[in-house]
Amino acid sequence: MDNTLQTHFSGEAFQQSVQTEDDTHSNATEIKRLGIRQACAISDVNSLVSYAVSEGGLLQDDLRRTAWPILLGSDWHTTKNGHCSSWKDLPRHPDEDQIKLDVDRSFVYYPNCTEKELEGRKQELSGLITEVLRRYPMLCYFQGYHDIAQVMLLVLGSQQAVPALTRVSLFRIRDYMLPSLSPALKHLQLIPSILQKADPRLRKHLSGTQPFFALAATLTLYAHDVQEYGDIARLYDFLLAHEPVVSIYLFTAIILSRKNELFEIPVEEPEMLHSTLSKLPRHLNLEDLIKDTINLFRNYPPESLPFRAWHQIPQYSMLKTSRDLAIRNAAGEAEELFRLQTQTWQREEFRRKALNLVWMYRKPAGSVGFAVVVGLLSFWIRRNGLDASIWKYCISRLKGVF
Repeated sequence: MDNTLQTHFSGEAFQQSVQTEDDTHSNATEIKRLGIRQACAISDVNSLVSYAVSEGGLLQDDLRRTAWPILLGSDWHTTKNGHCSSWKDLPRHPDEDQIKLDVDRSFVYYPNCTEKELEGRKQELSGLITEVLRRYPMLCYFQGYHDIAQVMLLVLGSQQAVPALTRVSLFRIRDYMLPSLSPALKHLQLIPSILQKADPRLRKHLSGTQPFFALAATLTLYAHDVQEYGDIARLYDFLLAHEPVVSIYLFTAIILSRKNELFEIPVEEPEMLHSTLSKLPRHLNLEDLIKDTINLFRNYPPESLPFRAWHQIPQYSMLKTSRDLAIRNAAGEAEELFRLQTQTWQREEFRRKALNLVWMYRKPAGSVGFAVVVGLLSFWIRRNGLDASIWKYCISRLKGVF
């Protein structure tokens, strides 16, 4: 009898303890919810960043609908009033056929809704993407952009998603919307540099494979790979509260979390390592990964990375021009940065092609080869409208070869 009573009271005490913990957690959540609302009311970016980093992030979509635009510096009312014409009256964007194909296969994992509701979502998504690209026609669509857009649409709704996706496109993924993905590939070279600082042994183990395995995840801000709606919304709390380069640090944190698995794959099998790394684990411990990412970023900031990795990032890259969330740059500034970055990429491409030509016509072709190459370069420079400094540079390099 005594044992029975003891068991009864022990069970009752346990239930009371659990109830107390639940009440404490509920109170803490309510206090946090109130704090987020207060931070939104006064546009306190620093407080919102702190809440976004803390466990659970910004908690729920009704809070995100206010907080995300503040973190992004977007304002639906200002944007709406600033556009005089309907986007439907603007010229078609060259990539609209591809947009339609991608929208048709969107919303694979979420939300759970009827066929009719899903069709309505797809129409909204198509309109969202098309409006942003028609208003900023210099942006080049890439496959996976619709994954980012659908997160914005589901969290913010069709009206607020337009200025939010515009800000994301211009300031957070601009490098991925250039005429070429070559500049974006330079971002991935930061990964080996971070690994070299954090775990040289793991970096050496992976040295046989290029970090292109991270392209799909970083290109889509992980929206292509994370399958649970709650997880991707929580992850975007974190990503939107930090500068764009943190996305690269996040992928490095994911690699480090898988180090035991990776060390089991022989270094002589780089294809297997690449295949493994290109597929993110189905279940990610986001809270731990967020903490690890913050520690990586604080301990090994971009400027401190070896192999001159940060130096290789162009000065007009979003990684270098969108570092301070407190600065609310205008869309026109992003357009100018896009133009300058495109010019930089064109010059790099020109230099690469010119040097390849020089190599093709190197000695003993001599003076004949020199004349041919000079003629080709002259035509190429005129056709692309490049300046005289490029011409002088190429001639000086050619003289050294012939």
